[in-house]
Amino acid sequence: MKIKSSIPPEEFNGPLDLDITINSGQTSQPAWINEENYFKELLIVNNQPVLVRLSTDEITGAVLMELESNDEFSFKPVMEEIRYIFDLDFNLTLFHEFLNEDPALAPTIDFCNGLRLFKAHNVFECLISSICSANNSIIRWSRSIGAMREKWGDGYILPSGRFYTFPAPENILQLPEHEVEEMEMCGGEKNIEECIHNLKACGVGYRGKYMKDAAKMVTERISLHELGQMSYEKAFESLLDLPGVGPKVADCILLYGYGRGEAFPTDVWIKRIISHLYFEGKDIKVDKIREFGQEQFGEYAGYTQLYLFHYARKSGLLDKLKPLKK
Repeated sequence: MKIKSSIPPEEFNGPLDLDITINSGQTSQPAWINEENYFKELLIVNNQPVLVRLSTDEITGAVLMELESNDEFSFKPVMEEIRYIFDLDFNLTLFHEFLNEDPALAPTIDFCNGLRLFKAHNVFECLISSICSANNSIIRWSRSIGAMREKWGDGYILPSGRFYTFPAPENILQLPEHEVEEMEMCGGEKNIEECIHNLKACGVGYRGKYMKDAAKMVTERISLHELGQMSYEKAFESLLDLPGVGPKVADCILLYGYGRGEAFPTDVWIKRIISHLYFEGKDIKVDKIREFGQEQFGEYAGYTQLYLFHYARKSGLLDKLKPLKK
C-alpha cells in the first residue's frame, strides 16, 4: 500500500528545514537516509511498519510525504507521528521573536532558520544514542546505532529495500559486551577475529557496559513511559540513576526523547559558547551554565541550546572557542 500526501505550510507554525533538522546531530536517532532529494526512515506506527519519505516543495514550502507498507495502514496516525517527530505544532515564529529580543541570540536565526527538534520515534533508541554520544562525534555514534539496528533489530523487507528497527532493551541485555565475552558465549567455537556480533564491534567502546546496564534498569526498575509522565525535575533525577547518564545526557534524553523544552543539555562546548556570549569568556562551571540557561531561556531553553550549538558550528564560532594547543 502506498499513499502520497502533503502538509501545507499553513498547517505548521513557522518554517521547517528538513535538512538541517535531520542533520543537526540531535541524539534522538541517527539522521534519516538522504536519497534523491528526500529523506526516508522506517517507522513502526500501531505495530505496523511504514516507510516514510519526506521532501519539501521548494515553491510552496509544503512537506511532501510518500508512505509505503506491505499491508494496509491508517494514514492519520502516521501523519501524527511525523508531526510529532518534527515538532510541527511548536510555534517557531514566536521562538524567533524571542531570539530577536536578545542581541546575543538574534544572529542564530540566519544560520538556523527552520531548525526544529528532531524528536525520538523510539525513546529507548534515544536513551542509547544519548549514552553513545558522550565524548563522541556525531558521525561515530550515528554509525554505531546504525550497526546495532542492522545486527539485532527487527528487519522488514519492503519494495524499496530492507529496513531495521532498533533492538528492544530485552535484546540488548542478551548481547555480549565485547569479543572475548562473545567467544565465551559460543563455547570457544569461534576465533577471536570472527567475533563481530558484540557491542564493542559496533564501535561503542567503553559505553557497551553502560548500554547493557541501562537496558537492565529500564527492563526491571525504570519505566520509560512513566518517565514521560513525571515532572521535569523528577524525570531528570530518575535518569541520573541510569549507568552512563550524567546531567548532559539526561537533558538530551528529556529534550529529544520527550520534547521537554526546559531541558538545557550542557557540555564543555555549550559552556564555552554561553561564557563567550554572556560572561566575557570567564571560566564558569558547567552546572552553573546549565542553571543559567534554564533560568535565562525558560521554556525555550532546549530550543535555544539547539540553535546556539548549530550556529556555533556553522558560523565558525566553535573553532574560535577551541583552546589553543600548547
